[in-house]
Amino acid sequence: MNYMQKYTLQIAVILAFVLFLNFTTDIPDDTALVLIDIQFFYFTGGRSELSEPEKASSKAKKILERFRTAGLEVVHISHESPTESDIHKDVAPVSGEKVITKTEISCFNGTDLLEYLKSKYVKNLVICGMMTHMCVEAAVRAAHDLGFNCILVEDACATRDLEYKGWKISAKDVHFSTLNTLNRRYAEVMDTESFLKKY
Repeated sequence: MNYMQKYTLQIAVILAFVLFLNFTTDIPDDTALVLIDIQFFYFTGGRSELSEPEKASSKAKKILERFRTAGLEVVHISHESPTESDIHKDVAPVSGEKVITKTEISCFNGTDLLEYLKSKYVKNLVICGMMTHMCVEAAVRAAHDLGFNCILVEDACATRDLEYKGWKISAKDVHFSTLNTLNRRYAEVMDTESFLKKY
């Protein structure tokens, strides 16, 4: 091997090492990402449009990319619907990723989610999705009660305005009220940037 070949080989090894460092994460191996109901009926023009769903799905996409890079478990939850039921293109499943269809609010109710996570020896969950105050909250509470450690990525979730007895509650208030209830009791709540910096 001549000098030029040795030099080229050394550069290739260094580049491979740098790429390896860039693609490793600190996410524990026994962690799964659960993406809840990020489906077209929640997006602009959909029959159940939420407040700023595109922003939430773009954040969820970043979390999903981190999990795929790390080769960790990803589970897509889809709520059964006769129309607009496809998972949004930002987080569309790829081959090998588990997809579970549910009919109840909690993704653990009436599905094989718990059995699947146990079969993969998962102990920690990172949760994103829609809607914050309904299916996401139900998933976090159930997961905690079933013994999982949960991280809820707050800006990778979305919800909508509500009304109760004539009192209008903004989507922002619904979102943050739910997060406040869950934080430190049922999950560690953090934003996408903080999660990606930590993991």
